[in-house]
Amino acid sequence: MPIEKLYVDASVADLPLVDRFVQSLALSPVFVENRQQLFDILKGEKDPCLRGKQMLLLTRHQGPFVRKCPGTREYTCCDYQILNIGTYCTMDCAYCILQTYFHPPLLQYFVNQERLLEELSEYFERPTGLRLGTGEFTDSLIWEPWSDLTPKLVERFARQKKTVLELKTKTTAIQQLKGLDHQRKTIVSWSLNTPRVIAHQERGTASLKARLAAAAACQSQGYPLAFHFDPIFVYPEWENEYHDVIQTLFDTIPQDDIVWISMGTFRFMPALQSVVRQRFPQSDIIYGEFIPGLDGKMRYFKPLRIKVYQKIAQWIKERAPRVTLYFCMEDDQVWNQCLGFSPQSKGGLPAMLDQSARIHCGIM
Repeated sequence: MPIEKLYVDASVADLPLVDRFVQSLALSPVFVENRQQLFDILKGEKDPCLRGKQMLLLTRHQGPFVRKCPGTREYTCCDYQILNIGTYCTMDCAYCILQTYFHPPLLQYFVNQERLLEELSEYFERPTGLRLGTGEFTDSLIWEPWSDLTPKLVERFARQKKTVLELKTKTTAIQQLKGLDHQRKTIVSWSLNTPRVIAHQERGTASLKARLAAAAACQSQGYPLAFHFDPIFVYPEWENEYHDVIQTLFDTIPQDDIVWISMGTFRFMPALQSVVRQRFPQSDIIYGEFIPGLDGKMRYFKPLRIKVYQKIAQWIKERAPRVTLYFCMEDDQVWNQCLGFSPQSKGGLPAMLDQSARIHCGIM
């Protein structure tokens, strides 16, 4: 999605990164004193979600850059830590929770990166979580044409041995990753789906073939990789098509270069239904066999989820028996029926993932 308007918070106007964005985007910046001005503009738009992707605000992050993933108490959580570099996304996925998470959604990038790097240094000194990622409130790599943060992060993580950085993306924007001395402390990960889902539900994202080609290029540079089958959709051809995706994945990437693979079926807050109906009238993703989950999100009926997970887990384990496979936000019943164990039997899900990071990334 092309950025059409560049806004700059007046309080960051003198920061060097602002000039980099201005030059790269070739846009004349509009300086604002209060981001509420932009929220008011968006509220008057016919499609604020779309317009919010075309308006970029360069601003200062006011709170901590590192925070724990919200997760939920009702389902098994992995204790992931978020490195908050910006909000929203230039791609346009029908199922994206960010369409309702922010009110209204606005593309923002935080340019007070000296504070971010200082906070990281403080974080590395504490006995905290081993896994940190930038892909929770935005895609990790959509900012590559304009910012040099990714190389700075990769090189900063390479100088310590306690934590791994995960960059999650649906793009092929890996140019700035090439040639870096990453010391295997950066995991590059891709969300994967079937070509049908990508074509109809993930507007503006890279194709499956392109994502896997980018993953192979990173693997050739020595980066450890991860993949996320999330969200998984149930539709008449799902079984054959997800099977094909898994075969293509392991025809392309050796299992021993994969730190972990996650699975999660489509789930959504009820507020997303009206957004999908309005913005993606051809999409049928909200018309499945859904019931309210313990966390208030609409989820596929549990027996259906278990059937889907059992199939996908079987296909993955047939091709990659050594890969760490886990669920994003499921309960012990799903774990036991689909993988044959609960996370607690292995010390908990965070311990499982931390151990895989130690093996693949040399974390101490």
